[in-house]
Amino acid sequence: MARKIAFIGAGSFGFTRTLVKDILSFPAFADAHIALMDINPTRLGYIKQAVDKIVAAGNYPATVTATENRAEALEGADGVAITILSGGVQIWRHDIEIPKKYGVDINVGDTRGPAGIFRFLRTGPDMLAICRDIEKYCPNAVVLNYTNPMAMLCRYLLAETKVNVTGLCHSVQGTAEMLARWIGADMDEVTYTCAGINHTAFYLDYKVNGQDAYPAIRRAITENEAIYNEEQVRNEMFLHLDYYVTESSGHNSEYNAWFRKRPDLIERYCTHGTGWNPGHHAYILHEYLRREHDWVKDIEDWLAQEKIDISRGHEYASSIFNACFGDYTPFEFNGNVLNKNLIDNLPPDCCVEVPVLASRNRLRPFHVGAMPDHLAVMLNTSARCEELAVAGLREGDRRKVFHAILFDPLTSSVLGMQEIKDMVDEMFEANKDYLTF
Repeated sequence: MARKIAFIGAGSFGFTRTLVKDILSFPAFADAHIALMDINPTRLGYIKQAVDKIVAAGNYPATVTATENRAEALEGADGVAITILSGGVQIWRHDIEIPKKYGVDINVGDTRGPAGIFRFLRTGPDMLAICRDIEKYCPNAVVLNYTNPMAMLCRYLLAETKVNVTGLCHSVQGTAEMLARWIGADMDEVTYTCAGINHTAFYLDYKVNGQDAYPAIRRAITENEAIYNEEQVRNEMFLHLDYYVTESSGHNSEYNAWFRKRPDLIERYCTHGTGWNPGHHAYILHEYLRREHDWVKDIEDWLAQEKIDISRGHEYASSIFNACFGDYTPFEFNGNVLNKNLIDNLPPDCCVEVPVLASRNRLRPFHVGAMPDHLAVMLNTSARCEELAVAGLREGDRRKVFHAILFDPLTSSVLGMQEIKDMVDEMFEANKDYLTF
């Protein structure tokens, strides 16, 4: 029986193209029904052409439909991938620009802190509406969320619905591959245990052929200037915290109080790195502003290619779907789930990122135990701020949202309490047409 996989927010070209080609590469899904849904008819039309091109390139017997009707896309789906963005760049630019006016310099702003929290407040109600439809039209579907802020959204959805949802981030496998490259190891030789919260998970162990590889990683960072400069923020964190963190330097520079609270620190650690995102102010905002004018040309150039690469990539989604309702080959990955006795020294029921085993119709997270004490201090602060933000949305309580931002490590290292209150009030005013309370 052909499986149905729905993409909600299918106009996210990068994710949808990547996930579709990965999914179709599994024999169990070669004849799948790919249901594409987006509220933007122009983007929907282009992604339909792109997916049709992938199907033709692989000579797959798959079928593809495109619709602006969410219920139609979800009806009877076995799997759902969510890749939405609530509000365009002209809306969420306020998340970056208002804090900067007060002195809080943000690089990406999609995960936590003032920018991530307001993105959550806008996105949460839309995500909840999607999951209510999933409960109605495909209640047994495996739901994979790629939308940020990952932790707050997954926490909110898992508290409010019965949907079988987990959140995915490619930073875990991406960083594992980067570390292997630095020390000349083959990924087939690498094993690791990674846990924490989204974008701030740590490799509690990282081994090559069963041997601790952290000494080799430390040598590579301290002895090779090019490697140090590739990830200046993360490498500084490793050298001082002794465990390597998953998400890129630019992202991590805004999750703590160490790198962005003074201009000299930003200049030293967040400006001259050679990685994809060293930490420049408003990096992703500027990318999205550029894409506002270039995205049509980019997709048309891709569609014009005679040959496209349809080989399977490294995203987890296709392997999870295959494990749950394809050929049932078990697959282990890192997912975002509720802390139900998984990490002992983080808040119960907060959203954690831990190893998860996907198997027939089931996602089973593993008990990790306690994080190292010093990492737990850092993680508890961020996780509890996220808990406050989620409670603020669930209860319609702006005071809890303010408190969530009041204790944000970067914000509190830069601003006084009244300054934070003034900033939050201004952000609420700028977002008033896009919030539910």
